[in-house]
Amino acid sequence: MFKKILIANRGEIACRVIKTARRMGIQTVAVYSDADRNALHVEMADEAVHIGPAPANQSYIVIDKIMDAIATSGAEAVHPGYGFLSENAKFAAALEAAGVAFIGPPKGAIEAMGDKITSKKIAQEAGVSTVPGYMGLIGDADEAVKIAGQIGYPVMIKASAGGGGKGMRIAWNDTEAREGFQSSKNEAAASFGDDRIFIEKFVTQPRHIEIQVLCDAHGNGIYLGERECSIQRRNQKVVEEAPSPFLDEETRKAMGEQAVALAKAVGYASAGTVEFIVDGHRNFYFLEMNTRLQVEHPVTELITGVDLVEQMIRVANGEPLTMSQDDVKLTGWAIENRLYAEDPYRGFLPSIGRLTRYRPPAEHASETVVVRNDTGVFEGGEISMYYDPMIAKLCTWAPTRGAAIEAMRVALDRFEVEGIGHNLPFLAAVMDHPKFVSGDITTAFIAEEYPEGFEGVALPEPELRRIAAAAAAMNRVAEIRRTRISGRLDNHERRVGTEWNVALQGQSFDVEIAADHEGSTVAFDDGTELRVSGAWAPGDQLADMIVDGAPLVMKVGKVSGGFGIRARGAALKVHVRTPRQAELARLMPEKQAPDTSRLLLCPMPGLVVKLDVEVGQEIQEGQPLCTIEAMKMENILRAERKGVVAKVNAGPGDSLAVDDVIMEFE
Repeated sequence: MFKKILIANRGEIACRVIKTARRMGIQTVAVYSDADRNALHVEMADEAVHIGPAPANQSYIVIDKIMDAIATSGAEAVHPGYGFLSENAKFAAALEAAGVAFIGPPKGAIEAMGDKITSKKIAQEAGVSTVPGYMGLIGDADEAVKIAGQIGYPVMIKASAGGGGKGMRIAWNDTEAREGFQSSKNEAAASFGDDRIFIEKFVTQPRHIEIQVLCDAHGNGIYLGERECSIQRRNQKVVEEAPSPFLDEETRKAMGEQAVALAKAVGYASAGTVEFIVDGHRNFYFLEMNTRLQVEHPVTELITGVDLVEQMIRVANGEPLTMSQDDVKLTGWAIENRLYAEDPYRGFLPSIGRLTRYRPPAEHASETVVVRNDTGVFEGGEISMYYDPMIAKLCTWAPTRGAAIEAMRVALDRFEVEGIGHNLPFLAAVMDHPKFVSGDITTAFIAEEYPEGFEGVALPEPELRRIAAAAAAMNRVAEIRRTRISGRLDNHERRVGTEWNVALQGQSFDVEIAADHEGSTVAFDDGTELRVSGAWAPGDQLADMIVDGAPLVMKVGKVSGGFGIRARGAALKVHVRTPRQAELARLMPEKQAPDTSRLLLCPMPGLVVKLDVEVGQEIQEGQPLCTIEAMKMENILRAERKGVVAKVNAGPGDSLAVDDVIMEFE
């Protein structure tokens, strides 16, 4: 077995590989850029090597710098993680020439399957059903528009060397095809050093289901079930689960056997993933093969008990698989939610900054529930604009899908993140959405259910009552604390009133509290009662309560006259007042938000790539105004209405912060 391996990656996947290597008794070497000098993966590894400036194209994807790090450290093998150099055949060849093992497939398999154009041709030759498209290289935007028209809109414009949603655009007309081609080409060049683009038919209402395969160098190959990855945003997966709620055993077997046959056809040896589009009748079409470890691999590990990283290491060491297809058993259900540094209230645009608070739910495992959090950050660390915005993968397992979803709901509410924008509220909303709960989902889920973007969650009245009851009980505890601090009479508890008004989400509840040593009974004015218990104390930022016999976990902050609460995807201002205070509060006018309708504000920290208009120009609704690059993604900002450009405050190459004024309109 290898004594030392180098991880040619960063973030949570580098930390994930280090954990398995450590368990196997293998020493690890981390590599890091200027931006990652204090990163978690650097701290976790046995040793670390600096490889250059922050941009990935000057550090993490420069083969010579990785090879120098290997020589310096004396590593015998390299695990590439995902992204960066994980599907780079030239890197695999360089390792082979240097006598260093690649913990991944042979370079021939990478060339055959890692290139999406070549892989589709091979799949067609092997008789695999594929999505209609143009497999040749596309030279310019005019040719892209012509090809898209021949295939028929909508089409998917994709980077040949792409992955992780980078270099991908959906075009519904000629204008979008022209814009999408150029943006995809730019993103592909920046992220992968390869700007080749191809176009295929975009299948509407599809489900994205992928098969995990595992092969060795001795001709053995198995599949480890499937993963449902249909909850996507901008072609990037957000929620994954295993198994799929849609497949039956017959379809699973057919897809699995086809995936293994394809892998064997190219001499594949390692863990890999064959992705399919599946329609409503369970017809499936080969999409692509990822010749690497997938981001969402933990859900497969949770339902099979197989450590995929360990298997990759053993295969790279020349060992045969120790399991057959008959040994693979799918047990229970697993769900993964990707925590992104992005603001769901601003169209999911990237957010950067320092993590002033980062407290994931405690990881634990039992026969009825597992909570796992794969992460690469820590409290006090900084989220950089240079890399992918994913900062953690929260996973839960339970014997049934319903139990796994409920475990995820509680885990999401227990996840504390402050200092940056994050998508925890959105993830919580998805876990409660009727379509997700029923398993009736497609890749269009987010676009269809949140067409105007995510604007928060409106909780149903029963849940509001539970939160109101908990807030009333918590307010009583806070009031008792205040009487003690103020030095009032010894019988301070009698000084705390029992009648309160709780206002939240536009509703108001008059309640009366009867407390005892076990908790409080909160009676509403309609006669209903809720029992509340919990160990919350003033200053605690997480309230782990039991309300009406069921758990209620809330992120708690202080606002004037009450609490700021995040629970089940909702961000609430909860005001707890005496009846007289509530009466007076109803007379107060609401504060009006400032008018920004004549301003184009930068929605995220980023770099101005391009300006499409100039001062004095008349613009139309939907017209591109400028392009902002952040976290390796290009974002085109468009006009919301007709107008005339009065002033332009930024130009190409300028770095902007959130809400910087890019331009003003008459």
